[in-house]
Amino acid sequence: MLVTTRETHRWMVPKGWPIKKLGPLGTAMREAYEEAGVRGEGGPAIGAFDYLKVMRKGPNQICEVEVFPLHVHEELEDWPERAERERRWFKLSEASSAVEEERLQMILADLPERLRRDD
Repeated sequence: MLVTTRETHRWMVPKGWPIKKLGPLGTAMREAYEEAGVRGEGGPAIGAFDYLKVMRKGPNQICEVEVFPLHVHEELEDWPERAERERRWFKLSEASSAVEEERLQMILADLPERLRRDD
C-alpha cells in the first residue's frame, strides 16, 4: 500500500520522524496506522532510501527512511490522516513505478524476490 504525501501528493510509503520510545519498527508501524489506516505485523527492515523533505519553515532536509514490511491484518475505514492523504493498494509490479525515489523503486522492485526467499 502506498499513500500520497501531504504537500506534493506523490505516491510514497508511510514514513515519519523517529519516535525514540518506539524504535524504528514501532515508528514505522505507527506511521502506517496514522497515514494509511493499516495495522499488522512488522518485519525487519528491507532497505533504506534518502529523499528531500520539503519543510514548511526553514530549509529543506535530506532524510533517510528505513523501509519495513508490514503484513496487514486490519484496514481501517477511518484513521488520523484520512482527510489529508489518499491510500491505494498497488500490484508489486506497479508499485515501484508509482514512486519517484530511485532507491525506493529498487526496494519495491526487489520485494517479490525477497518474499519468495523468505517463504
